[in-house]
Amino acid sequence: MIKEFESASPEMLRTTLEEQGFFVFEIKKKPLQFLWEKGISRRKVDSKSLLTFNQEFLVLIKAGLPIIQALDTVLERSGQGLLYEILRQVREDVKGGMALSDSLERHPRAFPHLYVASIRAGERTGDLPLTIRRYIAFLKRVEEVRKKFLAALVYPAILVTVATVAITFLLVYVVPTFSQIFADAGSQLPLATKILITFSTALKRYFLAITALLILGVVLVRRWAATESGRYRVDSLKIWLPFLGEIFSKFAVTSFTRTLATVIGSGIPIVESLKMSVGTLNNVVLERKLLEAVIKVEEGTSLSAAIESVRIMPPLALRMLGVGESTGSLEEMLADIAEYFEGEIDARLHLLTTAIEPFIMIFMGVVIGAIIITMYLPIFKIAGAVGG
Repeated sequence: MIKEFESASPEMLRTTLEEQGFFVFEIKKKPLQFLWEKGISRRKVDSKSLLTFNQEFLVLIKAGLPIIQALDTVLERSGQGLLYEILRQVREDVKGGMALSDSLERHPRAFPHLYVASIRAGERTGDLPLTIRRYIAFLKRVEEVRKKFLAALVYPAILVTVATVAITFLLVYVVPTFSQIFADAGSQLPLATKILITFSTALKRYFLAITALLILGVVLVRRWAATESGRYRVDSLKIWLPFLGEIFSKFAVTSFTRTLATVIGSGIPIVESLKMSVGTLNNVVLERKLLEAVIKVEEGTSLSAAIESVRIMPPLALRMLGVGESTGSLEEMLADIAEYFEGEIDARLHLLTTAIEPFIMIFMGVVIGAIIITMYLPIFKIAGAVGG
């Protein structure tokens, strides 16, 4: 009997099936396997699965179970999935004498560098539950901020989509109907109506071609944005955008400060913590600025002075950072800075969602009203001539 299973590799699949009691005679690749493998290799373990695993793992470790037994218990209770296939391999590595952090580091698509470093710090200090607890709190907070950010963009995106569909429907279907009526009547059309009908006719005739070009354009832009120069320009644009640029910048700095607080709290030295946290900015422009600050910290400059020199934080956040350094409470102050930025982001997003709804509605009303009036101009002209 032939069964189909999804796995990151044939070897991992064989190990998983044998542990479940199957006798595996042969594993055959699916047709066009090279395409499928490419897709699998790009897959990442989602934050929710990683959070669930860490919560279960923390409870078992705190109960006094050895790491191998804790992993066995998690795997016995869990279902199928990419994360748990990888965890089975991690368990085998640990059984073979490898440190947990070293085994996790072999799977960068599943376990972020920050997580691996936190586990390694817990192994060094002998307090693994504390570092896992810190990482769980970090994951929850980051996910909460991300959900707020995405939720704030959902409603404006729906409004823009509805407005685009409505206007396209008018131009592609309604306007040509009126133009046929005017053509049959043989009336002289005003210039504005002629322009609108010409545009609408071209849009209807080449609608599929225009749609295909738009899709192709999006694909090409995304490929270009994935290059080093393209990503730099896109990230520069994100920061430069009016109103939205400040939101993107603060969101990036929030991720950085919260990550840095988590790493420092795990007992990792400041320079190493900074280097690990740079990638959480998710913006090449800001990352380059921050790397300049890291170099200055390595040379002996204080963290607050180094970050002030690259101008990625407002004065209030820099003062808070300086106080945290001078009082020895840098971790707590970084968390407070993250909270401060999150409050700023919430306020900006609330203002954005409050203002964008009437703006889109007004824009949609103006465009649709202009189309309707333009199409009725010949009727008004005929009515005026008859009345005269």
